[in-house]
Amino acid sequence: MTIIKTKRTTSSAETRKIERLNRPQYSYMRAPGAEHSFEVGDSVEVFCDHEIAKERTRGWLKGIVVQVNHKMVAVQFRSNVFLTDGWMVPDRILWYPLTSEHIRPAKKPLKKEKVLPDY
Repeated sequence: MTIIKTKRTTSSAETRKIERLNRPQYSYMRAPGAEHSFEVGDSVEVFCDHEIAKERTRGWLKGIVVQVNHKMVAVQFRSNVFLTDGWMVPDRILWYPLTSEHIRPAKKPLKKEKVLPDY
């Protein structure tokens, strides 16, 4: 009696399954998350519709963070702000997602050193 040994080949489905197990599930260019972290009391600049000298303009306006949660940031302003459809916001608070490109940390003013004259 002759015994014939056959070589078992893996099927293409098994090969794909093995390859899938070896690769990482996610491949990010950079880790996901917010670009900036905000805390209550931080000064920020927000791109929005607002009033300057009783004239409505669209641009960057300085405000203060009044509330933060895991998805959104609330910013309060000292001047009137408007929604995109034209309504004025009565409490002057706008909400932005953490990942919005319309909110950024405020630029700190440069301190000039006082030069003391040498007498």
